[in-house]
Amino acid sequence: MTATLPLPIARSLKRLGANISKARRRRELDQATFAALMGISLASLKRLEAGSPGIGLHTFVRALLALQRLDDFDQLLEAPNDKIGLIHQDDNLPKRVRKSA
Repeated sequence: MTATLPLPIARSLKRLGANISKARRRRELDQATFAALMGISLASLKRLEAGSPGIGLHTFVRALLALQRLDDFDQLLEAPNDKIGLIHQDDNLPKRVRKSA
């Protein structure tokens, strides 16, 4: 039984695939060369660029490495970039801090 993918996720995957395709073409790499550079099959690259939900995270990370953008992935949820987490943390700060004895 396959669960239906929420629409925002499906759209995001399509956008991500299109952006990877654009980045590859900006670097003047054809699909076969890029797939070889990533260490994946041409069919897997085509599914990645199409935004297929069945593509593993490791394939996406391989694309970032091949595009020399892996640092962006590493910083994805670093504290300065986690705005929602920082807001939540700030909301839960103590009202006062007492002097320790």
